[in-house]
Amino acid sequence: MVGEAKEPDEDEGPLSGVTVLDASRVLAAPFCGMQLGDLGADVIKVERPGVGDQTRGWYPPTYGDDADGESAYYLSINRNKRSITLNLASEDGREVFRDLASEADVLLENFRVGKMDEWGLGYEDLKAENPGLVYAHITGYGEWGPDAERAAYDIMMQARGGMMSITGEEGGAPVRVGVAIADLGAGMYATQAILAALFRREFAGDGEGQKVDVSLYDGQVAWMTYMASYYFASGDPPGRMGSKHPTIAPYQAFETRDDYIVVAVSSENMWPRFCRAIDREDLIDDPRFAENADRVRNRDELDAILDAELADYRTVEIADQLDEHGVPASSVKDMADVFDDPQVDARRMHQHVEHPTIGDVEMPGSPMHLSKTSTSIRRHPPLLGEHTDEVLQEFGYTDEDLERLKRNDAI
Repeated sequence: MVGEAKEPDEDEGPLSGVTVLDASRVLAAPFCGMQLGDLGADVIKVERPGVGDQTRGWYPPTYGDDADGESAYYLSINRNKRSITLNLASEDGREVFRDLASEADVLLENFRVGKMDEWGLGYEDLKAENPGLVYAHITGYGEWGPDAERAAYDIMMQARGGMMSITGEEGGAPVRVGVAIADLGAGMYATQAILAALFRREFAGDGEGQKVDVSLYDGQVAWMTYMASYYFASGDPPGRMGSKHPTIAPYQAFETRDDYIVVAVSSENMWPRFCRAIDREDLIDDPRFAENADRVRNRDELDAILDAELADYRTVEIADQLDEHGVPASSVKDMADVFDDPQVDARRMHQHVEHPTIGDVEMPGSPMHLSKTSTSIRRHPPLLGEHTDEVLQEFGYTDEDLERLKRNDAI
C-alpha cells in the first residue's frame, strides 16, 4: 500500500509489498516492469482487450505452434506479472484504471507524450488521489525538447545517439548492437529511477512520490561515456574499430585457424604473460610495444604480427594457453554455448518456468543477486487477461461489476 514500509522476509524479494501498475508494451518499459517483478513487486500488466501487448504477435519463433503458441519475444520480458485487459479508450476502462492507480505504488507507461493526459490519466490527475504514486514515463526522446513528439525505434536511437558511429568494422558499414540496447538501457535507467523515487518517498518523511521521465535517446547519449569524453578531450569523434579498443592494445578479436579468440591485455603486467603464452618473448622488450601507449601508437604493426601468430592456433588451444598464463581470453560463444556454461548454471542464470498452455519455458535468470531478499521467478509470462477477474476482485469489484464492464467492452 502507498507509503507503507515493511520488513521483508528472507524468502521475499526486496520489493515485496510494492504494487506496480504496468500500462506499457513492447520492450523498454516491459523490461523495467519485469525487473521490478523479479525484485518481488506485484506487477499488474494492463493490456488492450483482444490484442494485448504488440509483442504477443511478434513471431516466429514461438513456444508451441505458431497458431496456438506464445511469442518467444513476449515471453522474454513479461515474467512475474499478472495480466488484465482494460480498454483505456473507454471511460469505464479509464475509471477502473484510476481505481487501480489510487492504490498503486508505481505506475509505468510508455504512451506517446500527452496521451495519458488526454485520457485524464496523467501524473497530475492521478497524484491528486494518490500523492505517494511514483509515475514513470518512458519515451523515445523525453517529455520536452524539439523532438518530444517524434516516433522512436531502437535502431534509430542507436544511430542518432552515436552507438552506430562506433560499432562495426573500420571502413565498413555502421552496425547496430545485436539486441535492442536503447530499449533495454532505458528500461534499466527507469528501474534505477523508480527505486530511487521509492527510496526517497520512504525516507523523506512526507510520503510523496514523483514523476520519472526516461527516454531512449537520453540513455544512448549517456552510454557514450568514455567515447564522449575522448571527443571532448580531442575534438575528434571516435570511429568504428570493430572489436578493438581505442586506448588499449591488444584488446580485440583475432582470427584463428578455425574461429576467433578474444584477448584483453588490459594492464602492463599482462603484456609479458601474453607474449610468453604465444611463444613470442622477443616482443616483451620491443620498444615499439614496451608500454600500452606504445602498442596503441604502433597498433598496425602489432596487429600484423599478432594476426599472423594467432592464425596458426586452433581456438581451444590458444584459449587454454592464454588461460594458463593468466591472460583474459575467450572464444566467441553463441546462445547454445552460453546456456551450456557451468558458470551460467552456477549463477542461476538459466531458469525454467512452467506455463499453463505451452509447458516448460526457458529464459535467462536475473543478474541481481541479494543475500537476504533475492530475486525470483514466481510467475510465468501471463496469458492475455489471465488475471483480470482475480485482480479486480482484489480491488473490490463484484461479479456484477465485472459483468457490467464486460458488456461495456471495458475489460
